[in-house]
Amino acid sequence: MKRVDIVYEKLKKMAQKGAVSTIELAESLNLNRANVSSDLNKLWKAELVRKTDTRPVLYLPFENEQILTGEKKTYLDKFVKDNRSLSTAVEQAKAALLYPPKGMHSLILGKTGVGKTMFAGMMHMYAIEMKKIEEDAPFITFNCADYSNNPQLLTSQLFGVKKGAYTGADFDRIGLIEKANGGILFLDEVHRLPVEGQEMFFTFMDKGIFRRLGETEMERKANVLIISATTENPESSLLRTFTRRIPMIIRIPALSERSAEERFELIKNFFKRQSILLKKKISVSSNAVRSFLSYNCTNNIGQLESDIKLACAKVYADFICHRRDNMAVKNCDLPEHVREALLNAREHREKWASLIGINNNYIIFCPNTKKEDVEVEDGADNIYEMIENKVNDLIENGVSDEEIEKTMEKDIRSYFTRYLNGVDESGNKYNNIIDPDIVKLVDEVLKYSETKLNRIFSQKVYLGMALHVSNTVKRIKMGRRIINPHLNKVRIKYKEAFNVALACTNIIERKTELVLPIDEAGFLTMFFVLDEEESNMKNDTVGVIVIAHGDSVATSMVDVANKLLGVEYAVAINASLDLAPQSILSKVREHIKQSDRKKGYIFLVDMGSLLTFGEVIEKEIGIPVKTVDFVCTPFVIEAARKAMLGYTLDEIYDDIMKITHFDTNTEKSRFARKKQMLAIVTACLTGEGSAVAIKSLLDHHVRIDKELVEIIPLNIVGKVDIEKRIRKISEMKKVVCIVSPFNIRSKIPQFNLSDVLNLRAIDDIQYLVDIEVTYLKLGDNLKYHIKNVDSQELIFDIKKCIATIEKKLRINLDSGNLIGIILHISCMVDRLLSNELRVEYKEKDKYISDKKELFFLIRGSLKTIEKKYKMKIYADEVCYIMNFFDCEKQ
Repeated sequence: MKRVDIVYEKLKKMAQKGAVSTIELAESLNLNRANVSSDLNKLWKAELVRKTDTRPVLYLPFENEQILTGEKKTYLDKFVKDNRSLSTAVEQAKAALLYPPKGMHSLILGKTGVGKTMFAGMMHMYAIEMKKIEEDAPFITFNCADYSNNPQLLTSQLFGVKKGAYTGADFDRIGLIEKANGGILFLDEVHRLPVEGQEMFFTFMDKGIFRRLGETEMERKANVLIISATTENPESSLLRTFTRRIPMIIRIPALSERSAEERFELIKNFFKRQSILLKKKISVSSNAVRSFLSYNCTNNIGQLESDIKLACAKVYADFICHRRDNMAVKNCDLPEHVREALLNAREHREKWASLIGINNNYIIFCPNTKKEDVEVEDGADNIYEMIENKVNDLIENGVSDEEIEKTMEKDIRSYFTRYLNGVDESGNKYNNIIDPDIVKLVDEVLKYSETKLNRIFSQKVYLGMALHVSNTVKRIKMGRRIINPHLNKVRIKYKEAFNVALACTNIIERKTELVLPIDEAGFLTMFFVLDEEESNMKNDTVGVIVIAHGDSVATSMVDVANKLLGVEYAVAINASLDLAPQSILSKVREHIKQSDRKKGYIFLVDMGSLLTFGEVIEKEIGIPVKTVDFVCTPFVIEAARKAMLGYTLDEIYDDIMKITHFDTNTEKSRFARKKQMLAIVTACLTGEGSAVAIKSLLDHHVRIDKELVEIIPLNIVGKVDIEKRIRKISEMKKVVCIVSPFNIRSKIPQFNLSDVLNLRAIDDIQYLVDIEVTYLKLGDNLKYHIKNVDSQELIFDIKKCIATIEKKLRINLDSGNLIGIILHISCMVDRLLSNELRVEYKEKDKYISDKKELFFLIRGSLKTIEKKYKMKIYADEVCYIMNFFDCEKQ
């Protein structure tokens, strides 16, 4: 018996005396509390137990709950399971409907789109379930806004009309109150009900009697429960005499007030509805789900459902017009306001990981399954699509069968290696998506295989094969082909394992009553073979090293990535601003010598000399290194994830460079919109052709982003106003440096023509370009690390502050110092706003006394930042900033 079954059986016994806590259950079974808590949550998700909202949380099996309380599991009970934020509203609704003798009138409050009408409908269903009203009891809805300007028409709609009451009233007509007799009348937008209309309800709600329009003597009776709803404050929009007659006020929270888990359930339900409506399987990419989970949905659940419908409609239109082969909703199919959520939701990534995982590609909704059922595709089924697409391409290009088999061998082997390495050995990831019958089947298959092959398989083979067989069964049931072009090689090379795999397919066929092609035996063989090879050979993968300036910048990104991936894989090396580049490089060398990964390393760095580390390491140690010159947390996650799965160095590098997983290409496009903001000017006396030649030389030897940096050749023959032309260029772009045969009166760095031609100046020019490009990108880089304020706006404010200091001191900081001080002040502001511990400056009093004038100048200039961000910059912090301007300290 599994542990979860033992926990469930013990809970049922202990619950005879009342609800049970996790600690009580764990102590009774002598089990770890965390394990028992995990099992109880699994039982809760399976709807076998319910848990209270108390602290500590108490658990009770549903069967015991009914015995102890006499309660039935109603539609409202099922609803509140996935909508915990509405538990109070549900309890209020139950109380209102069960209140003797006939229930009490209710008012539902909530913003537009929160589901007030739906909630009123569920109250009607609950009243039927609890036999407070008959099964065929009516539920009548009336929107008060439709008649808000016509009290007479409003009266006739609600209370009915007597023949002859007014011109055109040729017959008696019953009103909505009579139609709702024995049931519920729902008044939506009740705040639009005019004063006369509200007054008409007084008598009815008090005594249950009314008259039709035109009647003066006859009184009619109706047994109707009134549920009203409004988006407004009832105290300011309704008469006190009206609200006094509605004792139960129920508030429905906005979507932004609900948990991520609730929103996820809503998203799944809406996609499931569309799948049933369109009678099509709908696959929704993980990025699309992330967007729906996090975008600013101002009109609440109604807008969420509308946006999901819009995305499905777009994809369906493409599908029926044969512009796409399946109903796959991707992030690019969503409305722009939904897509943008991925760019601005750094804080949501842990939430995304907990709900839909990191490696999952799609969530699949099928019309022919139960309403709650969805299928998570984590890439396991992709081998079939990968093979099918690649084989079709090869056939179309006239490649022979023998060549196809040879070509596919490496791809299939690589896939299974990654697949096995990607399996979570705890099994938690797949507990809810693998059919228990499949698990038992795979258990039988592997026990048989272990006996025949005289082997003991690892846990990840068990989990990997369970997921693989689960997807195989689904694929065959859907009538989709299984092709293994590597079959002949597998059959010949691994004869014994293949024969065992053939016998395994017979076991699977017997248990599932399906017919498996012989190709599937080739896939099962790979599980046996690769597990054996891994046990004899250490799996070597690409190393991921993050190097970034600052005391904890690299560590912060790596900690997030490793936490989300669940393993300490990526390595952080912090490039403190007071360390020399050689010291940082020594740290990198030391780590590489200790880890010794033969497949190489990928470096993710931010700026300056760090960009050259890869080349140095490659030459010194002879291990391949690729450098990505822009680092952010999503890049670290993706690099580490793919390295863990066995991707080659080139594959990881190429994927990172074109990564769109978090739409980070938008960063590149944002810079592209600032095209050529920097310039290098090449000037020559002998004609523009020579200047162009120098431009070509720089193009070849200096690494530049041509979307950001332009090399401008100038012909200065006969020109005496070269300084004027440089100033004109400077108005449009930041001139990084000038290459000229003679000195030009300018503060811009200059290089002699001969130093450039013999390449002596190239390293210095490269350094200046790197610094200026980094300066441009600084705001976007920092947005991943600054938590409390907008990084772009903060940098703008800091630059103004520094400009003030420079002007007062009559100095100009070079680019390197400028970047350093901006980085320092940015991190300082964020740290102080987070209420972290203040740093102390050694011998502060002496330093201030020695540099009193500089201290007061800088402290005064920082007042604008203190005021804007409502914070206090202490004297210790001012002293650290002084170091950047103090010639002695520099």
